[in-house]
Amino acid sequence: MLEECALPYRVHSVNIGKGDQFKPEFLALSPNGKMPAIVDPDGPDGRPISVFESGAILQYLGRKTGKFYPAEERARVEVEQWLFWQMAGLGPMAGQTHHFRIYAPEKISYAIDRYTNETNRLYGVLDRRLADREFLAGDYSIADMATFPWAKLWERQGQDISSFSNMQRWLAAVAARPAVQRGLAINAEDRGTTNINDPAVRAVLFGQRAR
Repeated sequence: MLEECALPYRVHSVNIGKGDQFKPEFLALSPNGKMPAIVDPDGPDGRPISVFESGAILQYLGRKTGKFYPAEERARVEVEQWLFWQMAGLGPMAGQTHHFRIYAPEKISYAIDRYTNETNRLYGVLDRRLADREFLAGDYSIADMATFPWAKLWERQGQDISSFSNMQRWLAAVAARPAVQRGLAINAEDRGTTNINDPAVRAVLFGQRAR
């Protein structure tokens, strides 16, 4: 979204394997200890504002710039429905699919099947939605931006993309956008460097309880 809107920004890396997300300075911005979080130095009334949760960030930036988040109510509802479909459905379900297929030390067939099948069902919803439109809400929007990073990982989620031709076409269209390519390139060299098999790392990522 920052690239699409040509907004200036600085990236601050957070090493989740070392627990940087639980440092007080980050929790002050993101009480849930999750990425992303932003600080806009030119917030409402010219005062800084911090925003956490990707959906809230996308909505905030859409209102701020007037881009990719329509002002007209009917069009806005179309975008919001699919934005929250991703937040409440595809993101969490695909995340659990990743966990039980890739990260869980014990391969539990029921959990793998449960989340792989639910992700498949959601891909069917996505594919049907895209049958008669180019993007989720008609025009390219924050709903597409939120959904794409999860949907492009279909192989890790045990899915056959050839079963979802409309989704496949949409993935290619989003991936071809120059701003998307620039965004994906940010800190790309850092991805995959966390040793997920390190017990200390696993304790940080998967062993957290209330603080």
